[in-house]
Amino acid sequence: MLRGLGSLESRMVLLLGLAGLSGALVYAGVTEWPLPQLLVWMKHDLSINLGAPAHFGFYSALIISVALLLPLSLWLGHYVMAPITKLLRALEGAVASYRDGDFSFSIAATRRDELGELIRMHNALGQTLREQRQNLAQRELLLDTVVQNTPVALVLTDASGRVTYANIAARHLFNEGRTLHGLSFIELLSGSPEALRRAVEGGEDALLTVEMDGGEETFHLSQRSFRLQGRPHRLQLFRRMTRELSRQEVATWKRVIRVISHELNNSLAPISSLAHSGAELARRGDTTRLPGVFATIGERARHLHGFIAGYASFAKLPAPQPVAIQWKPFLDGLSLHCKFELHGSLPEQPGWFDAGQIEQVLINLIKNAHESGSADDGVSLSLHAIGRDMRIEVADRGPGMSETVLAQALLPFYSTKRSGTGLGLALAREIVEAHGGRIALANREDGGLRVSLMLPLGPR
Repeated sequence: MLRGLGSLESRMVLLLGLAGLSGALVYAGVTEWPLPQLLVWMKHDLSINLGAPAHFGFYSALIISVALLLPLSLWLGHYVMAPITKLLRALEGAVASYRDGDFSFSIAATRRDELGELIRMHNALGQTLREQRQNLAQRELLLDTVVQNTPVALVLTDASGRVTYANIAARHLFNEGRTLHGLSFIELLSGSPEALRRAVEGGEDALLTVEMDGGEETFHLSQRSFRLQGRPHRLQLFRRMTRELSRQEVATWKRVIRVISHELNNSLAPISSLAHSGAELARRGDTTRLPGVFATIGERARHLHGFIAGYASFAKLPAPQPVAIQWKPFLDGLSLHCKFELHGSLPEQPGWFDAGQIEQVLINLIKNAHESGSADDGVSLSLHAIGRDMRIEVADRGPGMSETVLAQALLPFYSTKRSGTGLGLALAREIVEAHGGRIALANREDGGLRVSLMLPLGPR
């Protein structure tokens, strides 16, 4: 498709054609006419001899033509390149402005060729970038407003562990409302409860309960690593779960009451009916059917007793009797009840706990690990002495837990299993806390769940 005469390509073709024609005319003027005739006329009629021959040879004519065409070429080159050079300088200034974050730069478009179209496209790009930046600034303002006013404490740290961003909740939680920007987060945590520091240093999600402000606070900690502007950062979210857990506990107890009421009605209704039937049979003297009535009443009573006893065992947990426990015989006995892989060496310090109760806790935890779908060799147990505490970890390679389940897993009667009682983890929590320790659940970064028991190494 032929371009119009107003296009840059057409102008270049026309200028090159004129340049070629000018070169041919200059060469003809030097070799044929009018320069030879002019020299002859000056020599014979004006008696002016310039020492030049009347007819020039090829090379002489070529040199003279080049000498005459060189100024013309310089002028023509400047004329052709002037708008392009001007546009390139303008674009260079625009790129520098964009690099500095200034998108207000625009170029006046007066041409109607390809360069003019390029200028108009550049100006449209600048307008789009300005609009996108304005929208981005509005979204950032909205996001910052939401993040600053959320009750979840948010702390963003760089590769050196210094705080680059913290919302209002984080400032109140860690620095009495003062700014955290530029401070070392590890140093800020030095005044926080030890369990909170260990959870942050562990680098994984966790649910933990700590002593704070004269009472217990339960936190759900979420931690993620990512790159921001090409640099590694880490985001920590501290969500207070105390009120949520209290609401969940109330809802759980309501559910328990409904379950117990339902079970009582299922047992008491037939017992009442059978007692009435037995009394009627006795009144009529029909004693042959009474043993069957009494046997059914006894069966329903035993079922009801077993049901109540299971729930009562949770409420009547005996006080632990901790003693010094040697690890090898304790773990040898544990391995008779469940299968696990022991990771790491055994600590030199003996444990200090009620062997029967902690064994029951570990049996339940290891059983849960196998039921999670983890391979048998993926269920592990490890022991680590940390200061005055012993950390016992049961880990698996199952699917882990969602944040919702993590937040409620330690509540009594909460279970994701259809036939579960919801007492396993709650009972483990009660036993561990009765020993003066604590329990924490966390998803493993490479898949699976880790349950950590922190038990004191001696009486406190």
